[in-house]
Amino acid sequence: MVTVAKASAARTVLVSAVASGQGKTTATAALARRLIREGLRVRVFKTGPDYLDPMILRRASGAEVYALDLWMVGLEQCRRLLAQAAAEADVILIEGVMGLYDGDPSSADLARAFGVPVVAVLDASKMAQTAGAVVLGLQQFGPVDMAGVIVNRVAGTSHAQMVAESIRNVPNVPLLATLPRQQTSLPERHLGLVQPEEVEQVDRVLDQLAEQLELDMDAWNAIPLIAFDDALLASDAPGKPGLLAGKTVAIARDAAFAFVYPANLECLREAGAELRFFSPIADEPIPADADAVYIPGGYPELHCKELASAQRWRASVQAAHAAGMPILAECGGMMVIADTLTDAEGKAWPMAGLMPGQVVMQPRLAGIGMQSLTLPEGELRGHAFHYSILQTSAEPTAKTVRQKNGQPGEAVYRSNGLTATYFHAYFSSCPAAMARLFLPEAP
Repeated sequence: MVTVAKASAARTVLVSAVASGQGKTTATAALARRLIREGLRVRVFKTGPDYLDPMILRRASGAEVYALDLWMVGLEQCRRLLAQAAAEADVILIEGVMGLYDGDPSSADLARAFGVPVVAVLDASKMAQTAGAVVLGLQQFGPVDMAGVIVNRVAGTSHAQMVAESIRNVPNVPLLATLPRQQTSLPERHLGLVQPEEVEQVDRVLDQLAEQLELDMDAWNAIPLIAFDDALLASDAPGKPGLLAGKTVAIARDAAFAFVYPANLECLREAGAELRFFSPIADEPIPADADAVYIPGGYPELHCKELASAQRWRASVQAAHAAGMPILAECGGMMVIADTLTDAEGKAWPMAGLMPGQVVMQPRLAGIGMQSLTLPEGELRGHAFHYSILQTSAEPTAKTVRQKNGQPGEAVYRSNGLTATYFHAYFSSCPAAMARLFLPEAP
């Protein structure tokens, strides 16, 4: 008897552009909302390391947004995530990162790895007939399979017609949709888009985008479905059950500490950990039953006043550290366990003081890029992206390695159970190494 593998299929596209700032997130969010209004089930992914765009996309689609990255997440785990989405949804939208061919691996590499066609978002605010040339270049440089174009920031009907006529010169690439210039846009700050909770009437903005998206449903429905093997769903979960069995991990989660991959939380749960959440800016202490603490990144520099006055939170994390409890302080988490944090206005605020030194906000980006950290249990992959620097007398116990050139990256400080670094780890890249960070140090 021959067993035939079952496969789930979904209309799947990668939404990319010639560069950042073209409106990929806006277009992806608008398309997700619009297709949901058409009665379709929609799942959205984000290419590469990102925390803020996925928050907006999660709000737009109503479902969790996971990272896809051939290096950080890995080919097989990306395939598994896509198969799971195809089993649950009619449509899969993957928002790219930077420009279509930027990075190594690039968004184009991801699209080609899974046979996913590309939808190009084009900011037409300062062009008309040249639009076709840009689309042709995006299509042929790789090349990639181009499913269509979403033209963003269209000035009016005549402008839209000129752009449309230009795109018709590109063989087999339809104009999928247009979006007009927005009266209200999604605001940004130094790390990217603001969090959805900070946008007044965010759902109204997203609904307006969906309404203004002029979508050619015939062109959309002409995009072929892509099948993903259902057998992948039965493969072993990446968290390796038992690594953290019986352990309770307390996780800081509020407006200051929101940069957590949803896959990281799943990896902790799959490893057997029970998760407890608490809010440092609300002066909530670490839960009493915690065996370990995870302080992720976020925007602590915007909440210095609350954190500096959060006496119960500070006392609890100081006591946990004194007792040798495992603590992972990641980027923004490291910023609040130093002695002081100096905000963008130059004012220094007292922090938890678990390690000596001061964190100082910078006007320009201080660290960026894909990196890895090698521990005895294996290699954890992830990234760095920060606008502050740490001035400390402490000596790092290790340094990450930059994926791009193999050079040393972020410093990693480890002492009495504490691991502090600007490096954001993607836990599923090596669950055994992740688990080591949340277990007591060997005597």
